[in-house]
Amino acid sequence: MRKRSSFILAAGITLLIVSGVVACNSHGPRIDADAAEIPSARVAAAARGNIAHVLSLAGQFQPYQVVDVHPKVTGFMSKINVDIGDRVHKGEVLAVLEVPELNAQLQGTVFQMQQTKDDLLRTQHEIKRAEALHAAVHADYERLLETSKAQPGLIAQQELDDAQGKDLSSEAQVDAAKAAASAAEQGAEVAHADNSRVQALQNYTNVVAPLDGVIVWRYADTGALIQSGENSNEQDIPIVRLSESGLLRLRMPIPEDDIRFVHIGDPLQVRVDAIGRSFIGKVARFTRDVSFETRTMETEVDVKNDDLSIAPGMYANTELQLAHADNVTTIPVEALVLRGNQNTVYLLDANNRIQMRDVEVGLRGSKLAEIKSGLQPGDRVILGGQDKYTEGEQVRPILTEVQASEQVREAGSMIDMKAEENESDGETK
Repeated sequence: MRKRSSFILAAGITLLIVSGVVACNSHGPRIDADAAEIPSARVAAAARGNIAHVLSLAGQFQPYQVVDVHPKVTGFMSKINVDIGDRVHKGEVLAVLEVPELNAQLQGTVFQMQQTKDDLLRTQHEIKRAEALHAAVHADYERLLETSKAQPGLIAQQELDDAQGKDLSSEAQVDAAKAAASAAEQGAEVAHADNSRVQALQNYTNVVAPLDGVIVWRYADTGALIQSGENSNEQDIPIVRLSESGLLRLRMPIPEDDIRFVHIGDPLQVRVDAIGRSFIGKVARFTRDVSFETRTMETEVDVKNDDLSIAPGMYANTELQLAHADNVTTIPVEALVLRGNQNTVYLLDANNRIQMRDVEVGLRGSKLAEIKSGLQPGDRVILGGQDKYTEGEQVRPILTEVQASEQVREAGSMIDMKAEENESDGETK
């Protein structure tokens, strides 16, 4: 009886073990099959970053001003103090002309001034003499008139009339003397003005620099006859050409499509490869006129060049920031799906289930897009192939790392070749 009970117990245990094994074998493949049925999806997380469109242009440096220096008088070159490449300052004497006839004219004006001065002094004395004579004659007339009134008939009427005529005549002589003095004073002023004019011409024999700059060309040598710059004769040559190179204009052609983004004061990156120098400049002015031939607008940046390290005519590579969005929510462009006129993304919730959400898109780049509303940084969105998924479907996310910021070179701009070569090298590496 005991043996039979042991046999029954052993058989039961064996049955339980076999049932467990069968059960395990039956549930294992089902779990693996369920996992295999959940589709995978590439996703990226929305992040905060910047998107900017940058225009790359080749610019050329120009002097701020270029002046051909002419003399105001015609004369022979007595001395020239500068040569090409010399740096000069405003007011510095560049050359000295010899004009002998001016010396004679100046001396003549000096004599004329002295003569008019003597004439003025003489007329002033004439005024005093005429006034003294008039005072005496007038006093005599007043006495005769008073006596005649006190004792009628004592003074003959003819005598009174003669005294009155002399009084009026002396008064007229005073007025004439004053008029002569006024004319003499005006003559003195004319003589002084003529002297100043000739003296100014004499001073113009010293040709001075009208501004700070560099002598970029010299046209005349000692002994040459230099014509006055007041003539309109195109054959009149200047003495030197003076370039204001301490301040330069960096001139760039902005394509027509990008003009709307350009404003006074906009910053831009400038790189001068010839001297290995980079700096930040600002838009100083633009023509507000589009060239018919090139469909571009000339734009200028003022560049200080106190050390003259940048020579006019050098080229510079510039990058001007156009449209930009800073510190905004960005996602890859491939996460966007256009449904009618509405942009939509496939968003994953905490359970990795898909939600379709409408978003407002701002500035677009070539890889990233700005999201103004509808997403927050950290939200996960599906990248590409959205038509394979349905709303509410659970997916297995494969997180893809993407950049949060992007700088886009504007299409159709003048390309900075060196920058492109550097980018190509970076992509190759």
